Amino acid sequence: MQQSDSLRPPELAGAWYPALTRTLRADLSGYLQAPRKLPKAPKALIAPHAGYVYSGAMAGSAYAELAPVRATVRRVVLLGPAHRVGFDGIASHSAQAFLTPLGSVPLAHQALGALADLGYVGYLDEAHVGENSLELHIPFLQAALDDFELLPLLVGRADPGQVAAVLDRLWAGDETLFVISSDLSHYHDYDTARRLDGATTRAIEGMSIDLTGEQACGCMPINGLMYTARRRKMTVQTLGCCNSGDTAGGRDQVVGYGSYALY
Repeated sequence: MQQSDSLRPPELAGAWYPALTRTLRADLSGYLQAPRKLPKAPKALIAPHAGYVYSGAMAGSAYAELAPVRATVRRVVLLGPAHRVGFDGIASHSAQAFLTPLGSVPLAHQALGALADLGYVGYLDEAHVGENSLELHIPFLQAALDDFELLPLLVGRADPGQVAAVLDRLWAGDETLFVISSDLSHYHDYDTARRLDGATTRAIEGMSIDLTGEQACGCMPINGLMYTARRRKMTVQTLGCCNSGDTAGGRDQVVGYGSYALY
């Protein structure tokens, strides 16, 4: 696997979230004001990846939990679903850094060395083009943490055991945080979405490894995280659940959002 010297630009700034640095900082500050709910800092988060006007507050409820480890976390392993390109396995990006309106985040290419013998992990830059599932989280991480390296991983066709193997190889200590990117149900009416997302939330709380794409677009990385969490006897706590009908959209066809923490 060969790293490049390129920089990935913020492709969705100005559309899915503010491109103006001052505006973005102000919005993130507002989203991160949620009160803490956890008895200890999380090892992993699950948070949504829609436009900030829709899911920013829900994502902020997860990232607000990082306040106690702001200076401790030095590596973030960010996993999300590949919406635009179909492929087998798990794909990182060869760029030197990812850019956002808040600056650059260096990629943790050396971490891929621990995965070198897993034949399903590699670089596939084209899968990251226009992909929102990872980019939407990076400004939140920049606002919630001090200096850190990022390992961005798009999950294609991969089973829970394959995802869990990646997590286990990279688990390390308190300096490493895992973030799973996922929205919940898509394009149901408001009441149906509330019912479906409530059931999905209960499944996540029960550490199900059988979520489907109808329940959560990030079902594959979530299932892998739960596979590992079961063995490590972790605790899951729901931080919030809503949908676009609660925020900035109509109620005829909504998208569901949830935030969860594991520790």
